[in-house]
Amino acid sequence: MRPDIAITGLGLVTPAGHTAETNWTALCRGRSLAAADPGLQGLPVDFSCRVADFDADTEIGRAPARRVDRFIQFALVAARRAVADAGLDHRTWDAERVGVVLGVGSNSLSTYVSEFGHLGAGRPDRVSPLALPRSVPSMAAGEVGIDLGACGPNFTTASACASGGTAIGVARDLLRSGTCDIVLAGGSESARSRMTATCFTRMRALSRRREEPALASRPFDARRDGFVLGEGAGVLVLERARSARDRRAPVQALLRGYGAGADAHHPLAPHPHGEGAVRALRAALADAGCGPDDIAHVNAHGTSTPLNDAAEAEALTRVFGDDGPPVTASKGVIGHALGAAGAIQAAYTVLALRHGLIPPVANFQGQDGDHKLDIVTGRPRPTRGDTAISCSFGFGGQNAVLLFTAAP
Repeated sequence: MRPDIAITGLGLVTPAGHTAETNWTALCRGRSLAAADPGLQGLPVDFSCRVADFDADTEIGRAPARRVDRFIQFALVAARRAVADAGLDHRTWDAERVGVVLGVGSNSLSTYVSEFGHLGAGRPDRVSPLALPRSVPSMAAGEVGIDLGACGPNFTTASACASGGTAIGVARDLLRSGTCDIVLAGGSESARSRMTATCFTRMRALSRRREEPALASRPFDARRDGFVLGEGAGVLVLERARSARDRRAPVQALLRGYGAGADAHHPLAPHPHGEGAVRALRAALADAGCGPDDIAHVNAHGTSTPLNDAAEAEALTRVFGDDGPPVTASKGVIGHALGAAGAIQAAYTVLALRHGLIPPVANFQGQDGDHKLDIVTGRPRPTRGDTAISCSFGFGGQNAVLLFTAAP
């Protein structure tokens, strides 16, 4: 019999705040946090959802803060808070049995742009010896392991915008197999560099509502025109439910199912009928032993791009039918944190189950097309069940779905 996997701690650093409580309040308010971004001034898209009031020197110390890039700073803070929330003490745990799996979607382009500038100017002597270790994706998990003395399996998953969800699914497998007793899993990203913004603009993926950025991110809305760059980190503490009960830990939810599936269709566009998403959804349901009618709500990937939202809407309709469960999408509030999005969203799904409420989708006014989802709007809606799904889909047709149930 496969062991139940418990979520015992959450750590969040997002545009909605640096604690679970501030994030939950902002989600339930249902208003976008997008605003003009001074770092993007002069670009065709010059707004984003930023993590505000984040002082890395205070949070992790001046020396570590100078050694690592912003996405790693977020990961360190989120991991520390998740461990504290779980009631764990890293000084006394069995370090070899503690793993770290974090999703990161890309390298830190801000560092690379600066260092390539030195190289292009014929000054290789000015390239920082820390350019690689401070910015490669694997160092998010590596630095967390160093910081907390976690000596078990330690690696990064990279499945584009599904990276954080994939990391949590892989962490579940490490616990089920008996490889680890505790895994810190999630994702971190800071993709607000000028190069990143320019690349996504050239791909026509970003909203261009420069005059009204707070109205730009609008998942599933008929007037959506692209996503809004975000950033942040979400880290969850996973352990076998029996172990959590034995140490009287606060079980916040159970991770019952994980499914993954590839579109095998196009490097950028999703399959128009959501084939890979359908496979991932059905795999997560089967893994949990649940049927479509058991799902009380869906936290959708909901990027606010025309193609992705349409494909996801079709996938959800194919799996759950025309009278499917209520749907929320947190990117309307915090933007798209890319590789971290699935982890942050998973944490939000746990919070929704804890509070018995489904947060509303920001800026939603009405759908188009043939698929009419039950979008939660205006104010939080009480849940009518204890099981929810979190969807994460990425470039390359990489899809990950997590299924959670409320703590017993």
